[in-house]
Amino acid sequence: MTTDNRTNKTALVTGGSRGIGRSISLRLAQGGVLVAVHFGHDAKAARETVEQIQAAGGQAFAIQAELGVPGDAHELWTAFDEGLARHGARPGLDILVNNAGVTLPKGITEASEEEYDRVFAVNVKAPFFIIQQGLCRLRDGGRIISVSSAAARIAIPHIVAYAMTKAALNTLTLTLAQQLGTRGITVNAVAPAFVKTDINPTLAQPHILAAAASASVFNRIGEPSDIADVVSFVASDQARWVTGHCLDATGGTHLGV
Repeated sequence: MTTDNRTNKTALVTGGSRGIGRSISLRLAQGGVLVAVHFGHDAKAARETVEQIQAAGGQAFAIQAELGVPGDAHELWTAFDEGLARHGARPGLDILVNNAGVTLPKGITEASEEEYDRVFAVNVKAPFFIIQQGLCRLRDGGRIISVSSAAARIAIPHIVAYAMTKAALNTLTLTLAQQLGTRGITVNAVAPAFVKTDINPTLAQPHILAAAASASVFNRIGEPSDIADVVSFVASDQARWVTGHCLDATGGTHLGV
């Protein structure tokens, strides 16, 4: 039987201080992984996430880098390398989770060029160059996991640009899986649907929450932990034979017509 030993492994979770990212950070740390919790602006949230991990007996440190701006990947990896050194950990990485993202709740007739560029810069360009500059750090047998979205398979006109960014991540996933297979690195995406986070403030409205819940075969919306558990599986040794795939973690959202 194959066991999943994550001791001495290191993960980087972008946007790891809040919402789904926080849950992923906590779940990986629970499995014995040293987690670099990336944040863009909310240092308090990152500090709270690290403290929560440490209180549970795990290991983590926070790193800051604004994504979607020139030089963001270099800034992130510099902070990561410095954080490892301060923590006394060996250089390198085993698990990269591209979770950070922004939404754009506008249709094609409302979105401006500036807003379009912004959502693509954060959701597509940043992960592309984070991976590019991280490959020299990623150990053989490692994991690359991107948080995609059900919006890449379901037509949702009022978030069309956002949906396009997630479809781009799915294509990147497929291509990199083929390229990195010779190193034993798996590359996958995980696609949530409606999840209870602050990126979806409209879910606080009862009628919207009810409509979102009814889209799932389980008649509820997702919790961040639902997504984190799937990411944790993909990051594990048990998922060593799964690559180039976008795992549907939507609770069966819109399976029918």
